Amino acid sequence: MKELLWVDQYVVSYDSMRTLHLEKAYDPLDPYGNIIINWDIQSWTTSGYVAIVTLFNNQQYCHIQEPGWELGWTWAKNEVIWNVMGAQTTEQGDCSNFKGEFIPHCCLKNPTIIDLLPGAPYNLRTTNCCKGGVLSSLLQDPKNSVSSFQLFIGADGTTNKTVRLPKDFRLNTPGPGYTCGPAKKVQPTRYSSPDGRRVTQAMMTWAVTCTYSQFLAQRTPTCCVSLSAFYNKNIVPCLRCACGCQDNRTNRGSCVDPNLPYSASIVPETTENNYAPLVRCTSHMCPVRIHWHIMHNYQEHWRVKVTLTNFNYRMNYTQWNLVIQHPNFKNLTQIFSFGYKTLNHYESINDTAFLHGVKFYNDLLMQAGPSGFVQSELLFRKDKPSFTFEGGWAFPRRVYFNGDDCVMPPPDVFPYLPNSSLGLQISLVLNLSSKSHEVSLLMKKGVQLSRTSTNTRSWFVAAAGQALFCQRWGSTLGAPSRPKVVPVTTLYH
Repeated sequence: MKELLWVDQYVVSYDSMRTLHLEKAYDPLDPYGNIIINWDIQSWTTSGYVAIVTLFNNQQYCHIQEPGWELGWTWAKNEVIWNVMGAQTTEQGDCSNFKGEFIPHCCLKNPTIIDLLPGAPYNLRTTNCCKGGVLSSLLQDPKNSVSSFQLFIGADGTTNKTVRLPKDFRLNTPGPGYTCGPAKKVQPTRYSSPDGRRVTQAMMTWAVTCTYSQFLAQRTPTCCVSLSAFYNKNIVPCLRCACGCQDNRTNRGSCVDPNLPYSASIVPETTENNYAPLVRCTSHMCPVRIHWHIMHNYQEHWRVKVTLTNFNYRMNYTQWNLVIQHPNFKNLTQIFSFGYKTLNHYESINDTAFLHGVKFYNDLLMQAGPSGFVQSELLFRKDKPSFTFEGGWAFPRRVYFNGDDCVMPPPDVFPYLPNSSLGLQISLVLNLSSKSHEVSLLMKKGVQLSRTSTNTRSWFVAAAGQALFCQRWGSTLGAPSRPKVVPVTTLYH
C-alpha cells in the first residue's frame, strides 16, 4: 500500500519499505510543458525504411543549451542505421558482419544520436538540423524550438504490419532530467507543399513524450534568491547551504576561493569536457544567485532591480531565462534591458513574467568572474487595492532560472518595513498631472518641513507602515528647472 505525499509541485510516494519514489513531476507554471519526439516513416526500402525524427520543445521556458541534446533508444530487433542526415551517432559499434563497400553508420543495439554543429557541410544537412543540440524554449525563440534529422534504417520490416517500434527512449541534456514514455502510434504527420496546393502524409508516425524533472536532473538546487529593499539596511542573503555546503576540509577543490593563490589551478580550462558545477566558495554554494532589490517608491509607481550572478566557473549560460511570479506583473510599465513576455498559464491570471536576455547584448551569462552577471530594472504601476510594502508583499512568490525552481528565503526573514514612528527615510517622486513636473521629497528624522513656494496651498503627509502623500497645488505654481528637494520628518494631518 503506497502513501502519497505532495511536495511542492511533485508527487512522492512511500511504499512499505519506506523507499522514496518519484511518481511524476508537475510544474504549475507550465502544466503542459514537454518534449514530443515524432518518428515519421517517409518511405519503404528493400530492407527497411527512411524516417524523419523531429524533436518539438513544447516547454514555455525550459530549454536545452550547449552541449546539446542526446537522443537514444533500443532497437526491437536487429536494426542498423545505414546513414544519418543532420545528425550522427556517438559510436559505430561492431559492423564486422557486413561485407562489401558500404558499411552501416551504426550497428549498436542502443544507439545514441547527437546533433551536428552549425558549420556542418551542406550535403550532410537537413531541415531544422545542425544547431549543436541547442533547443530553445517555446517562449524565447519558437523558430529554434524544433530539431530534426533523417535516418536510413535497415534489417527491419518493410510494411506497417512488419515494422517494429523502438523502445526505451532516452533524452539527455547531456545529463539526466528527462523521462520518456513508450513510443505510440499516432495519426500520420501531414505535410503541405511550398505552394500550399498539395498535402502529403507519412507512411506511419510514432510519438514519444518526454517530461522534465528537476529532481532527476540534479540532487541539489541550482539557484537561490536573495532580497533587499531601500527601506531596510539589512540584506537577506540566500539560505545557508541552499545548494550544498562547503566541503574543502575533506574534499579539497569542491569550491573555489578566489582570494587564495592556488584557486587558479582548480578552475578548469574552457576546453575541458566537464559540466559538473565548480562554484565559488559561498555560504549558499549555488551556481546562480538572483537578487531582487526594491529601489524606489513613487506616488504611482515603484521600481525594482533584478541581478543574476553566476558563481559557476564551468558554465556560460547561453539563452538564459528567468521566470518570476508576482501579482503586480499585470501592471508592469517598463523593463530596461531584458526581454519580457507574459506567462498566462491560467488565462485570466497574469502574475508571471518570462524574462530573458537581449540577443547579442546580454543573452549570455558569463562564467564566474568580474563579467559573470546581468541586471535590469523593472518599473511597476501600483495596484492601489493591493499594493503595500508590508508583509513582504513586494517580493516575488516564486523564481525559476532556466526552468529550475530557485530556493527562496522563508517569508519571516523578508526585509521588514520599519515602524514609521521612528522616522523613515524614503525617497519619493510626485508627478504633477497638470504640468508633468516632478518634485522629490525626502523624509528624514529631526528635520522640519520647509515650504518653498507661496502658491503651495497645503501638504498632507501620513504614515502607517508606509508613506502616503497627498498634495494640492495652486494654478500658478512655476515649473522648477530640476526636481526640488523638500526635507520632511514632521507628519502633518
